[in-house]
Amino acid sequence: MDPIYVGIIGTIIAFLLLFLGMPIALALMLVGFLGVWHLSSLGAALPVASRTVYDVATNYAYMVIPLFVLMGAFATSSGLIENLYSSFDKWLRRIPGGLGAATIAACAGFSAVSGSSVATAAAMGAIAYPQMKKFNYSPRLATGTIAAGGTLGFLIPPSIGFVVYGMLVEQSIGRLLMAGIIPGLALAVTFVIIIAVQVKLNPALAPSKPEPVSFKEKIKAFTGVWEILVVFLMVMGGIYRGWFSPTEAGATGASLLFCVALAKGKLNYKGLFQSMQETIRVSVMVLFMVAGATVFSYFLALSTIPAELAGWVVSLDVSPYAILALILIIFLFLGCFIDAVSMMVLTLPVIYPLVIGLGFDPIFFGVVCVMMMQVGLITPPMGLNLYTIAGTTREVPLEDIFLGALPFVIPIFIVVILITIFPQIALFLPEAMLGR
Repeated sequence: MDPIYVGIIGTIIAFLLLFLGMPIALALMLVGFLGVWHLSSLGAALPVASRTVYDVATNYAYMVIPLFVLMGAFATSSGLIENLYSSFDKWLRRIPGGLGAATIAACAGFSAVSGSSVATAAAMGAIAYPQMKKFNYSPRLATGTIAAGGTLGFLIPPSIGFVVYGMLVEQSIGRLLMAGIIPGLALAVTFVIIIAVQVKLNPALAPSKPEPVSFKEKIKAFTGVWEILVVFLMVMGGIYRGWFSPTEAGATGASLLFCVALAKGKLNYKGLFQSMQETIRVSVMVLFMVAGATVFSYFLALSTIPAELAGWVVSLDVSPYAILALILIIFLFLGCFIDAVSMMVLTLPVIYPLVIGLGFDPIFFGVVCVMMMQVGLITPPMGLNLYTIAGTTREVPLEDIFLGALPFVIPIFIVVILITIFPQIALFLPEAMLGR
C-alpha cells in the first residue's frame, strides 16, 4: 500500500481512538508504533517507541515544565493571587466593569508566575467571582471574564503552551517565551476594552460601583504586586539577558516563590504535598503526550504526508496568508473538541512543515498557534476553562458561562490579525534577545 494512504488511514484511526475516549498520548503512541512497524519493521518500531519515551523523560530541557507548574502552585499557596486582585481592584474599580478589569489584570499578573491557564482560572474563580457577585455583576459577565482571563496563563510567560510548541518543533523556548510578552499584554488590554464596551452598552451587567479609593490607598496597594513583579523580572529578565536558561529560570522562580510562601507562613505540609502532587500530575501528562506525538511524527514522516502536503500547498497559486487563514479556521474548529495541548500535539507534525514552507517565521507562528489554542479554552463543548469555572462557582449554569465567554473570542482574533499584519509585535523581544 502507498505510504501516503497508510498515513491517512493511521491519522483517521488516531482520531477515532480519541473520540472513543482513549488518552491522546496512548492513541498517538499506539498508532505511531503500528505505523512505523507497517512501513518499516518491528525492529525499527520498538527502538523508536522506547527511545522516545526515555529521551523525553530524561531530557534536561524538559525540566522547565514541572518547574513552571511548581511556580504557579507556590504562588497560589503563598496567597499572592489574593493580594494581586486586591491591588488591581483599587486601581481599576471606577472604570466601567472595573472589577472585571481588575480580574483580567490579576489574571495577567498571576500568569507571569504560572504556566497553566486552568490553574489561573481556578484561582481567580475562587477569589474574583464572590466579589463581582457582591456588587451585582451579571453572572455571565463575571464567569466569562474569569474564563477569558485564565487563557492568559497559556500565553503570558512562563507558558506551558510555548514550552510544548518549542519541544515539538525544536525551537528556542527562551525566544518563544519572550515572544509572548507583548501579545499577552495586548490581549489583556483588549479583554479590558471588551468588558468596558459590554458594560457601556448594557449597564445592567455591572449595575453597582464600589466606593472610590484615595490616591494614598492606591499607592499603598502596590505592596500587593511587588513579589510577583520581582519574580517575573528575575525569570524573564534572566532569560532575556542570557544569565540562565529557561530551565534555570524556572528553578529560580520556583525557589523564590517557595521562600515567599515560607516567609508569609502560608506553606504547610499539606499545601506543599498538594503543590508537588499537582506538579507531578500536570508534568507527566504533558511529557507523555509529547512522547506520543514524537512517535506519531516518526510515522507521519515515513508516510511522507507532511512533505507531500507542504509541496502541494507551496505550488498553489494562492497567497500564503490565505493558507494561514485556513489553518487558523482548522484550529478554531478543532479547539471546540480537543484541549489546547492535545491539539498542538496532534496538528503540529503536519502543519508546522507546511507553515515553514510558506515562509512564515517559526517564532511568529508559535505565538499565533498558542493564541488560537486559547480560543479552544473558552469555546464549547471542550472549553476546559469553562468547566473549571463551573466547578469553582457551582451556581452558574454552564450555558451562561459559555455565553459569557463568547465575546472574549473577538479580542483574541483582533490581536492575531494585528500580529499577522505587524509580526514585530511578537518578534521584537526575541530578535533583541538574539542580538545579545
